[in-house]
Amino acid sequence: MTNQQWNDLLAVLRGEVLRPAPVGFIIDCPWLPGWHGVEIADYLASETLWFEANRRAIATFPEAWFLPGFWSEFGMCTEPSAFGCRCVFPRNEFPFAEKIVGDVSQIDGLKAPDPRTDGLLPFMLNRLKWARPRMEDFGHQIRFSVSRGPLNIATFLMGTTEFLMALKTDPEPVHRLLQLATHFLKQWHALQRETIPTIDGMLVLDDIVGFMGEKDFVEFGLPYLRDLFATDVAVKFFHNDAPCAKSIKYYPDAGITLFNPGVQTPLAEMRRLSDDRLTILGTIPPRDVLAQGTPDDVRAAVRRLLAETPDRSRLILSCAGGMPPGVSTENVHAFLEAARNG
Repeated sequence: MTNQQWNDLLAVLRGEVLRPAPVGFIIDCPWLPGWHGVEIADYLASETLWFEANRRAIATFPEAWFLPGFWSEFGMCTEPSAFGCRCVFPRNEFPFAEKIVGDVSQIDGLKAPDPRTDGLLPFMLNRLKWARPRMEDFGHQIRFSVSRGPLNIATFLMGTTEFLMALKTDPEPVHRLLQLATHFLKQWHALQRETIPTIDGMLVLDDIVGFMGEKDFVEFGLPYLRDLFATDVAVKFFHNDAPCAKSIKYYPDAGITLFNPGVQTPLAEMRRLSDDRLTILGTIPPRDVLAQGTPDDVRAAVRRLLAETPDRSRLILSCAGGMPPGVSTENVHAFLEAARNG
């Protein structure tokens, strides 16, 4: 993000209303490689292809805020790799990590990773160090440390079904796993901030929160998110595009200030449930409108959202969730045009 974009983001978080309404998107390997015309494996493996894809997005859509911006990543493999998961990288499909915990009795045998040396983390960080002067040459800076959340990591290590079942059958070892994951993530975010001093925000992505009822979230989600977000940064950004109605009211008390939801809960209802204490990044349907709709469909959806939202404070127009595969240049331009004229 540029200095102006960052300052405008902080203004929105303070409740100031910007004209025109700001537009931001989470962009990473589900969208960028295909849009840029390269295979996913090449995008992840080549720092120059990765950099050029991100640079081109910024040049093509200068009005948009791209969050976190130049996301150095290896898909869902980034954090699980540090625990020793086998990572699989198909040529043009999303990479994935295979689970390593076959039974809850194995949890106590897991070792805390060192983010300075373990898995893919050093390569992710080195890419940011390599990119930083090149980004700054055209006025952009690295603003966010990034990670998946503790529940998300736990499901990679155990399997999603197995983890959710263990909440009920073996809660004590599950808590120990979440404590281990949270401790690791705090070190990982701290290392990113230490390495890149321009970082003053953190992005945590954890869709597993949306697979839980309220009682389970309060026990197994909230304490670890609160611990993770207990960090002195200006922007505390959380992504959960699974259902949020059972958990969103707790997000502000966990320290979260900016939230990217899914499509399940209307914007007005999310504002009510959170006592209007969150800035929302959303909420145009990502697949059905932004990816599969026409430019006219996109413009109509953005206009409808603006018409239904007389209070434009604490709102950054976006899709619900990250930018999905297949979104065309024309549809992004249509989105920006509707926001500009709305």
